[in-house]
Amino acid sequence: MSQTIVERLREGLDAFSATERRVAHRLLAEYPVAGLQSASDLARAVGVSAPSVLRLVARLGFGSYPEFQRSLRGELVAQLASPLAKQPPPRSRRKPVQPSAQNEFAEAVARNLQETFANLPAAEFEAVVKLLADGRLHVHLIGGRFTDALALYLSVQLRVLRSGVSHMQEQESNWHDQLLDMGKRDVLVVYDIRRYQPSLLRLAQAAAERQVRIVLMTDQWLSPIARVASHVLPARVAVPSVWDSGAALMALSEALLAEVSRQGWEVSKQRMRELEGMRERLDGGRQ
Repeated sequence: MSQTIVERLREGLDAFSATERRVAHRLLAEYPVAGLQSASDLARAVGVSAPSVLRLVARLGFGSYPEFQRSLRGELVAQLASPLAKQPPPRSRRKPVQPSAQNEFAEAVARNLQETFANLPAAEFEAVVKLLADGRLHVHLIGGRFTDALALYLSVQLRVLRSGVSHMQEQESNWHDQLLDMGKRDVLVVYDIRRYQPSLLRLAQAAAERQVRIVLMTDQWLSPIARVASHVLPARVAVPSVWDSGAALMALSEALLAEVSRQGWEVSKQRMRELEGMRERLDGGRQ
């Protein structure tokens, strides 16, 4: 699986010229809509020349602007794909030797894991670790219909390591009073993969307006929440199934957890000792 346009943009930011970076930031901030307009319209919106747009497109590996837009449209289609659209084609019965369905799926998951970490922006990962490890900040986690289990998992693990961690209630009506208490010293971690959940975007936008730092855990096509996120960690999710896979997102969550544990080990160790002592006392009281 080749890199998405977003991954190419993020990977190359440091190497782009100043004008190319301006175009790249616009493409990232308004992905994928910004790239669907003409090169001259995009240049005009950013305040650069059309050749600057074309040079950036060439740096991304495209032979022409139409080729860039075809790839972008393909990514947009992938973003919006429903489970019905992702139904795998029937297997041919004429080929005598085929990998089993289990092996094919396992290989796809393994590729997702490898490509997720191969394309992981190191600076973004380290910045997220620092936020999660900073005991002065309150961390809130939430996910969508299928990803909230990942948010809950990470919140439970983080609570062992540090205080000030909460998993938000699933109902949107319950978010308002929680948002009311959020501000500069809060971090909101949101899990959102295709088909992206509008309620999570509304939550992230409202939190960003209150100067909350947003960490987005998403797929390679990027949830619209990326527009307001301080940090974005994308993972590969496509597998030969009508459903997307959360395996790479889970692995990414556990990688964050491992690094938070390492960086804050002295504090976490004391907290874990106290937790073990509490468990012993409570368990002893039941006997």
